[in-house]
Amino acid sequence: MGLFSKIFSREKKETLDKGLERTKEGVFSKIKRAIAGRSTVSDEVLDDLEEVFITSDVGVDTTLKIIDRIQERVKKDKYVSTDELNDLLCDEICQMLSENITDDGLEDFTVPEGKKPYVIMVVGVNGVGKTTTIGKLASQYKKAGYKVMLGAADTFRAAAVEQLDIWGERAGVPVIKQQLGSDSAAVAFDTVSSAVAQNMDVVIIDTAGRLHNKKGLMDELTKIRNVMSRVVPGAPHDVLLVLDGSTGQNAFEQARQFVAATNVNQLAITKLDGTAKGGVVIGICDQMKIPVKYIGLGEGIEDLQVFRKDEFVKSLFGK
Repeated sequence: MGLFSKIFSREKKETLDKGLERTKEGVFSKIKRAIAGRSTVSDEVLDDLEEVFITSDVGVDTTLKIIDRIQERVKKDKYVSTDELNDLLCDEICQMLSENITDDGLEDFTVPEGKKPYVIMVVGVNGVGKTTTIGKLASQYKKAGYKVMLGAADTFRAAAVEQLDIWGERAGVPVIKQQLGSDSAAVAFDTVSSAVAQNMDVVIIDTAGRLHNKKGLMDELTKIRNVMSRVVPGAPHDVLLVLDGSTGQNAFEQARQFVAATNVNQLAITKLDGTAKGGVVIGICDQMKIPVKYIGLGEGIEDLQVFRKDEFVKSLFGK
């Protein structure tokens, strides 16, 4: 690894640590209170830890799995001091997440072999940071040397098209759009067709952020998928669901509804820098069985990171 790579990795680690500050402060303060005046990880400590994780938006089911794992370690090791607790929690949570998720192939913003153009359809409700995430993705892919095109298929809100236009300018990539109220599938078709004609490497399609009618959403997204696959067989190659990390447990419900409505195979969790609810990432990774591929840690165009579970958990526990 060269000097630039080392510096870049250190910068990413600093961004991650800073982005999780509020969550770390909340979790650490609760853990400190749970173990205050105690020397070993007793049943009382485990009961208090359970409350810590549940109130940190990790989720009930995932919390119970963590507590079970800690109990097993305490039995196995016979004696575990409270001083060792952070390391123990970090190790067990990393191992738990490894059972569902690998970080293979997530090192850089790269296009999978044999997929050109690589088509990503982005879904999520309004306000979660969907369009912002698309802009940041476009910037990262362009920075990696790829030719990128965006499609403004959220034709129901003028603000969505305008915002995507702004991000396209910031990232220096073209945006395909039509008039407000146009058929979303037609925009997607035009975007993918233009991308093929212009030899683009990456196509990112924005979609309407509505979830009040699951059947309507499913029909619309299915139509978009079908028209794109006529141009590029197998497109979209990935369906990325964007969730707002600051909403805590509400993000779980959004994830469940979108997974029921379309074939989501990647997640992006945004706004982690402005919330103490970052623990929701652990719960979503554990419960949804869908890889969290990206996390948003700030407003800047560079503040979108590829999610690495071990680094995330280590940062959360101050390691």
